[in-house]
Amino acid sequence: MTGPVVVIGDTLLDRDVEGVVNRLCPDSPVPVLDETTYVDRPGGAGLAAVFAAAQGGEVALVTGLADDAGGARLSSLLAAAGVQLYALPLVGATPEKIRLRARGRVLLRHDRGGSPGEPGNPGEAVLRLIARASAVLVSDYGRGVARQPALRAALAATRAPVVWDPHPRGPAAVPGVHLLTPNESEARELAKLPPGASRLVTASRGAQTLRQRWRAGAVAVTLGGEGALLCHAGSTPLVVPAPASAEGDTCGAGDRFATAASLALARGALVSEAVQEAVAEASAYVAAGGVATALPQPVRAAPPTVVGHGGDRIGAAAAGAVVAEVRAAGGTVVATGGCFDLLHAGHVATLQAARQLGDCLVVCLNSDASVAGLKGPDRPVVSQGDRSRLLAALSCVDAVMIFDEPTPDAALSWLRPDIWVKGGDYATGGGDETLPEAEILGRWGGHTVLVPYLDGRSTTDMIAAARSGRQGGVPSAAGPGATVIRSTAEGAR
Repeated sequence: MTGPVVVIGDTLLDRDVEGVVNRLCPDSPVPVLDETTYVDRPGGAGLAAVFAAAQGGEVALVTGLADDAGGARLSSLLAAAGVQLYALPLVGATPEKIRLRARGRVLLRHDRGGSPGEPGNPGEAVLRLIARASAVLVSDYGRGVARQPALRAALAATRAPVVWDPHPRGPAAVPGVHLLTPNESEARELAKLPPGASRLVTASRGAQTLRQRWRAGAVAVTLGGEGALLCHAGSTPLVVPAPASAEGDTCGAGDRFATAASLALARGALVSEAVQEAVAEASAYVAAGGVATALPQPVRAAPPTVVGHGGDRIGAAAAGAVVAEVRAAGGTVVATGGCFDLLHAGHVATLQAARQLGDCLVVCLNSDASVAGLKGPDRPVVSQGDRSRLLAALSCVDAVMIFDEPTPDAALSWLRPDIWVKGGDYATGGGDETLPEAEILGRWGGHTVLVPYLDGRSTTDMIAAARSGRQGGVPSAAGPGATVIRSTAEGAR
């Protein structure tokens, strides 16, 4: 593979809620589920991208993300799985699918998020990404990304093999795709076939109809535990049986099939070879326990991205609301980030300068765990709750969101600011400074800038001075300010 595997489609936030049922509801004859645990994961195209990333190699996801806490959570989960996120702005709420489970069985699925919103236009970086892909998987969940005109034009122009996993509520595939991968019910509905025929006959007719109607190279109709039926050039279909019959949770099996086929085509496999590999992968996936056991550990165990600490300017919901309002008015979104441990004049100067560059300023704040990982177990001196409140109290700050990762990459992929600002102390003085966040900002046409920084202000020096009792950079040890700083630092040891 010479380029990335690119997944394009609708991403949902999936949540499995596990619990126990010991009683019925007193006002209705339904079971009461007492929740014990829950697990969040990317769903839809996001799940396909996670599957692909788990196989190694470069994987990029082009999808719509809403300006809400669900969008922030998805960005964090995808970053933890090693997926490069190219997010399109999405009007409305993040679609969520919640499965209520007891003893491994699903009692109820609860969907929320409302009608699908219209995804925004992709930037030039997304179009270049598709052009250099080694394979493209379109994972359509009927929420609009596969309808985006600029994306469809790029898909029609790419030389990479394209696998299209269709949805009955989605659009027709772009003409000329290498492989369509509907399941049998999707094939029957998309081809508008009457009931009554056997499974193999229905799958064969559906595959032939879709291949001709959408001018696809081949169609593989998945048949659950019976494998798949492949229809390509010629009148006789190829039946690919599953290596062994397996029962279990089939959630995500179709995504696993389409992902495996895409990866095989990216390596240069024939379509028939890719389908055989995909059947084997999907069968093994179900036999091993499905999505509950297949995801890499960081995705299953990733902590919540954003923690709210009170106040209407702190948290993902607050940041998303500010960004959405400014974007709707055609304004410029500015963001900056850091630990901001012991807020000082240098921090304030940077924040004030950043705010002047646009119409809002969102601060991405390292969580306590993130600070400790970067600076050692004695940091932070001030907890994330207090740090976020102090920042939110500044008139130049419009919102604060807290992230747990070492870098703000996931938060930036969700916020998509027009400008990312760092203080001038990051400059080397050589005139060719490039911030590490520049590549991510370039995915949506954003820019990184430096602003002047007040010399002689350093949180690390302030803490060291306070702990040693010196008078450089902090109030005198005899003053009340020094007493507060020293007692706080000693308490953090």
